[in-house]
Amino acid sequence: MNRLVTMAAASVLVVAGGCATTRQFLALRRVSFDIDTVNRVNLAGVPIERIRSYGDLSALEIARLAAAATRGEIPLQFDLLIGGENPQDNNTTARLVRMSWTLLLNGTETISGTLDSSYTFPPGGRTVVRLPIRLDVARFFRNNARDAFDLACGIANLGGCRPAEVQLRALPTVDTPLGPITYNEPITIIRRTTGS
Repeated sequence: MNRLVTMAAASVLVVAGGCATTRQFLALRRVSFDIDTVNRVNLAGVPIERIRSYGDLSALEIARLAAAATRGEIPLQFDLLIGGENPQDNNTTARLVRMSWTLLLNGTETISGTLDSSYTFPPGGRTVVRLPIRLDVARFFRNNARDAFDLACGIANLGGCRPAEVQLRALPTVDTPLGPITYNEPITIIRRTTGS
């Protein structure tokens, strides 16, 4: 009898845990992600955000970009800020614990990585996820110094720059009472035009 009661209780806990797991998984599935903004853009040691056009670069900055292009190494760094909104009627806080990702710039697949920080998305709220990006532009694009600057300027969303398309192909993992669960397939987080 005690064994039957124990088994029944265990079954109830598993079902309850399964329901909670389903709720939390579905809660994250309902979170709508977008690229909020890009900041702290730096190209080969040149901070881009204070510059509005290639003509605003100093002679030293142009020389630095040209030297990087000649070496075939044009390091680009920026912070990608991803916004996630959980609908008010969701009634469940979504908890992101990991996210594998691949960055695409102008349709070209570049670097991949994993975000291991934890973020919560309460119902009716917006949470911003910070993703630091570091890549060598020369590995993926045949850029001269001017082209590399135009790409960085478009990513930074500065006026007078060529539009740049930024996408993040992401595979989120959500925390549940029964352990982490990863999406079956990636989602695409996009802001199609980040330039003017």
